[in-house]
Amino acid sequence: MSTPSSDDPLSRERSHLASSRAALRAMREDVESLDISDVTANWVNAEVLARQIDERIKALADLSDTPLFFGRLDYLHAPGADQAEGAEGERFYIGRRHVHDHDGDPMVIDWRAPVSQPFYRASKKAPMDVALRRRFGYTGGDLTAYEDEHLSDPSEAARTSKLLQQEIERPRVGPMRDIVATIQPEQDEIVRSGLGGTVCVQGGPGTGKTAVGLHRVAYLLYAHRERLARTGTLVIGPNKSFLHYIEQVLPALGELTVRQATVDDLVAHVEVRGTDDAAAAVIKGDARMAEVLRRAVRSHVTMPTEPVVVVRGSRRWRVPAYELEGIVQELLDRDIRYGAAREALPQRIAHAVLVQMERSGEAPDDRVQDAVARNAAVKAAVKAIWPPVDPAKLVLRLLTDADFLAVHAEGVLSEDERKRILWAKPVRSVKAAKWSAADAVLIDEATDLVQRTHSLGHVVLDEAQDLSPMQYRAVGRRCTTGSATVLGDLAQGTTPWATRSWDEALAHLGKTDAVVEELTAGFRVPTDVITYASRLLPHIAPGLTPVASVRENPGFFEVREVAEAGEVVAACEELLRNEGSTGLIAADARIAALAEALAVAEIGFLDPGEETTQETRLTLVPASLAKGLEYDYVVLDEPQAVVDGEPDERTGLRRLYVALTRAVSGLIVTHAAALPEQL
Repeated sequence: MSTPSSDDPLSRERSHLASSRAALRAMREDVESLDISDVTANWVNAEVLARQIDERIKALADLSDTPLFFGRLDYLHAPGADQAEGAEGERFYIGRRHVHDHDGDPMVIDWRAPVSQPFYRASKKAPMDVALRRRFGYTGGDLTAYEDEHLSDPSEAARTSKLLQQEIERPRVGPMRDIVATIQPEQDEIVRSGLGGTVCVQGGPGTGKTAVGLHRVAYLLYAHRERLARTGTLVIGPNKSFLHYIEQVLPALGELTVRQATVDDLVAHVEVRGTDDAAAAVIKGDARMAEVLRRAVRSHVTMPTEPVVVVRGSRRWRVPAYELEGIVQELLDRDIRYGAAREALPQRIAHAVLVQMERSGEAPDDRVQDAVARNAAVKAAVKAIWPPVDPAKLVLRLLTDADFLAVHAEGVLSEDERKRILWAKPVRSVKAAKWSAADAVLIDEATDLVQRTHSLGHVVLDEAQDLSPMQYRAVGRRCTTGSATVLGDLAQGTTPWATRSWDEALAHLGKTDAVVEELTAGFRVPTDVITYASRLLPHIAPGLTPVASVRENPGFFEVREVAEAGEVVAACEELLRNEGSTGLIAADARIAALAEALAVAEIGFLDPGEETTQETRLTLVPASLAKGLEYDYVVLDEPQAVVDGEPDERTGLRRLYVALTRAVSGLIVTHAAALPEQL
């Protein structure tokens, strides 16, 4: 690794960085100076164009503490026709976004461009025509070092990149950052996989699955921007804290249009004010509930017993009951959505009337058919045969009317299961009901049975192992015509309904043709920590491959027996002497007592998801919110209490596995009670 001196190339690289920053400023100024007054025909066009320009200006922001480029590729030869641009000996600087000079010549190549791919995949065995790969080291936004690999030189031995290791192990202060400079070959394959297919990534703690999913979105937006601009993209996370933690990754890569949400956000048809016990939540989340809802929705259709008589002028046109029954049965057999069939019914009846008109010698057109479809007699018949259905009212009736539930759950749910999900007290209205999160998902399913849910071009689903089958269906509805990136770890499933296998989960999602990839190289969790946590794997996820840490730094790890909360606070104070962030993770029931102990010791702390600052670097984390978060150092308080805080031992051990694997540099486990026997 080279460091500054008067005669090495570092000054030239710094000069290129300065020139690139100046070029980026010029690109931004060019956009800011655009005058759109002469090219917009109306105020709507002006608003749209102004918004697009504003987004472009934001995308061209130069983040002072973020390197504009992090690598360089020197090619041996001019790339062939299938290798994009480049001439013999051409040099490319690889960065977060494309930057060009005033002549349009590239100064920095977007990391997603085809010519950048060898930066991540080239090796001594497969140099991909790269003579030299150079990595840059930064302190803040200042270029301070570089490191060269001569991939085409057989005399130079392959070695681990020190700068790469430093970047991987750099302290975490603030929200999650991108990994664009450290993407590994196996991660790059997933990132660059095509838009057409769904990818499921099974990855243990610290394997970078969340970052891979976010970078895949950024890559797809680069490669298929126009299509995804029309259809939309969405990132789904487990909770608001997690979404806040990851929200800066895509903007740092210049992508500002990706929506982020939780599953609860997607199904927010009603206000959630209640909770279910675990047994009721499991039943409500079971995929069998989809059939119960389908039956309940279709039960509103009543076969006609009377004819429809349409009066037009002096003529009366009669559609007999048996013909109406045939029309209704055909719509039922097609199994289209309830609302779409209801909209089609008056047109079908009107068509039957038009057939009679034509037989009598008249020549009606489409306007006549529309008029007949709006006829009072037809509208009355449609209301009686195919009445409107309110999804929330339907679910409310299922949960409060034992007879209605019994009829539609016959052969699907047992009597005990039906009793489990029935509400004890009647409810006056939808607004008065204390809906649970699982109820909201049922309403979303019923809503889709009535009217099709809008589908997006691509959906990223993170921490997917915790979803119920009905939640998978809710997400799947959002990408029926698009693709998905599913991210998770079966060993970290901490809900009573956590998925047992990815094949099962993907079936509920409607993506049975998805490719399942497994990441087993750990870049975040130190060796000693992941080895200790992996003792739990045989008990929580038999058959899963343990994560193998590839970090050179073994990390700091210690188990301490303590007598009081003051010793837990002392462990936090000890870790806060190091650079970086510290998380104090504890069973939810112990959070209040630990907060009080920290206050007595006059140590400030943050809630999960709040941004770490240099002044306040300690976060107090309930174990139930730890998933997906990471800290340089962690104090884990009372492992047995974490296990006991869950409804069953397996879920508790999984929650403990999550908590044990949040540390990037060091972990102290403190306990007064005995440790779980599995540890």
